[in-house]
Amino acid sequence: MEVINGQWIMDGVDSGDPGCVHTSDELLEVIERVGFMPLFSNSIPGFSVENMTDPVNWWCGDETSDPWEWRIILARTGKVAYGKFFGGKAGFVSKKWFPHFANYRRDGYDFDARYEDGKARHKEKLVMGLFEPDGVEPRDIKKSTLSKYGCHEALYTNEMKEMAGFGKDGFKDFEGVLTKLQMQTYLITRDFIPRINKHGEEFGWPVAIMTPPEYLWGYKFVTGQYKEMPGDSLKKITGQISKFYDVTDRDIRKVL
Repeated sequence: MEVINGQWIMDGVDSGDPGCVHTSDELLEVIERVGFMPLFSNSIPGFSVENMTDPVNWWCGDETSDPWEWRIILARTGKVAYGKFFGGKAGFVSKKWFPHFANYRRDGYDFDARYEDGKARHKEKLVMGLFEPDGVEPRDIKKSTLSKYGCHEALYTNEMKEMAGFGKDGFKDFEGVLTKLQMQTYLITRDFIPRINKHGEEFGWPVAIMTPPEYLWGYKFVTGQYKEMPGDSLKKITGQISKFYDVTDRDIRKVL
């Protein structure tokens, strides 16, 4: 994707190309086969949702054909993790490969252990604390969040910002903190909700709902590769991606 004269110019393929992905189901199959998939183009040719879809369909608003809408559909399935995983940019990791990815990114640390060892900032602790059993009182969460997920399991990002003290005159760089926690795999995007104006009309991009992956797939599953050295997990990841793209380990690490 390039920005030319203020307009986003997308890479991609023609809808008639044999490699073109046409539906969210087809994209899910690709992600589960490859294991990892950035949303937008990067330094590895072909390694993104953008590169395998028709550019004319982006942001058309039709969930049957718009890859931008597919991120919402796939996040809801629970079969993949969606978040800012690739150089601070969005993408997918399959459920099968997520434990390897988490072990590599977390360096074998649960968040609390990382914080206790001085490897996480207080700002990050404030955000992660919202998901701890005693971190949030029910009265602090919108009723819709409670009814859909249950207390402490998932929060709207706009709620998180206020509750963690990043509101007006509060801490700064909430988006940066949120991105870092996703890069470290402590948080993923579980769902999205539309923004509604005072007239009851949807506007803008929807609000993300974040959750620790442990709430989606269980602690035992997510941390299932902690017994392995993080470097070994990285080797498995680069080896998996190399099966599908003619690139070096250095190229892959640059994107990761």
